Amino acid sequence: MAKFIVKGGKSLKGQVVIKGSKNAVLPIMCAALLTKEKTILKNIPDIADIRSMINIMTGMGVRTKFEGNTMEIDPKGLKNTKPLDDYVCRMRASILLIGPMLANFKKAKMAFPGGCVLGKRPVAAHTNAFKKLGCKIIDERKSMHIEASELKGANITMSELSVTATENAIMVAVMAEGETEIDLAAAEPHVQDLCRFLNKMGAKISGIGSHTLKIKGVQRLKGVTYKVTGDYLEAGTIAIAAAITNGDVLMRGINPRDLGSFWQKLEEIGVDFELGKTTVHIKGIGKLKATKIRTAVYPSFPTDLQAPFSVLLTQAKGVSRIFETLFEGRLNYLAELEHMGANVEILNPHQALVIGPTRLKGMPISSYDIRAGAAMVIAALAARGQTEIANINYIDRGYEKLDEKLRKLGADIRRA
Repeated sequence: MAKFIVKGGKSLKGQVVIKGSKNAVLPIMCAALLTKEKTILKNIPDIADIRSMINIMTGMGVRTKFEGNTMEIDPKGLKNTKPLDDYVCRMRASILLIGPMLANFKKAKMAFPGGCVLGKRPVAAHTNAFKKLGCKIIDERKSMHIEASELKGANITMSELSVTATENAIMVAVMAEGETEIDLAAAEPHVQDLCRFLNKMGAKISGIGSHTLKIKGVQRLKGVTYKVTGDYLEAGTIAIAAAITNGDVLMRGINPRDLGSFWQKLEEIGVDFELGKTTVHIKGIGKLKATKIRTAVYPSFPTDLQAPFSVLLTQAKGVSRIFETLFEGRLNYLAELEHMGANVEILNPHQALVIGPTRLKGMPISSYDIRAGAAMVIAALAARGQTEIANINYIDRGYEKLDEKLRKLGADIRRA
């Protein structure tokens, strides 16, 4: 297995361009199956999860071409076949294929999706929405098996603010007969980008960015060329890496408004930065001070930046409090930080204290999921000595050549 070897203590300096959002690309790839025409997607990160989705779609008869961060999707050969279990069981986002399959064939069957080990991630929010739209759930215990004689618009109140369940409901509703209203819809930037993509294809979605979406069903969608929004999670990760090394980094290609609560916390603890229209300039840090972060659905503090931000809190003076409200497995990485010398106290699966500042020391550590892996890289950049990070396959699932980007900013990091 590959690993990262990092020698800490170097300030990051320079400029970096943020690629497209992984969490936007995956549902948009699936939505491209709602038309029989070719779709061209630009600003696509070359990461493992994108390659896995390509492999799944290829097994279903879809032709794709992916090079130079541009992807062409030709769905004319799409077949109503069960997606490959090997890839489905590795990636949670594979569940997003159910919406297009129902819209195209009124039938979908697949294994339960896998992905990062973050605790229980039930499918009830998906099946409840599908039932409202006229589907019958044949099986949701041993696998996902759903059928429909016809799809009809409906008033749907989501059982939880689930991103993927909202995206699946949207993809079915745009092709269903009549009008659909989705209340308690997730409003994350990647959900918004999916809606903008579908509208460019000819869908009729209003309320984008709110928790209430109104959708008028259409009979046909067209192929389009579309540039995917920048990855605000990658931007947040690099911002923290720049801050913890007291660096000077300019990021381009993002919408800073996607991270309002994150910038507020960064300012609160003492990081100096400037926001532009499509740029963020991290200028350095003063004396970092402790704070409290509480993750929640957008626009609150994002759960995917909780682990990286908590590493930064190891350098802040005082007692910081972490409250992870979404996933009970999200604090597992704190054990690795303890090995590196951080002073942390896990109160329960959702809450922890970080007491700082403490000097981190390099040693062999491991990644537990995509975002925890990024957090370990950040910790290694700040640590004294050499750190070896195992299980970097998680990091490769969510970040395009993170080691190369950091190296260009002056980090001492290599893949071994």
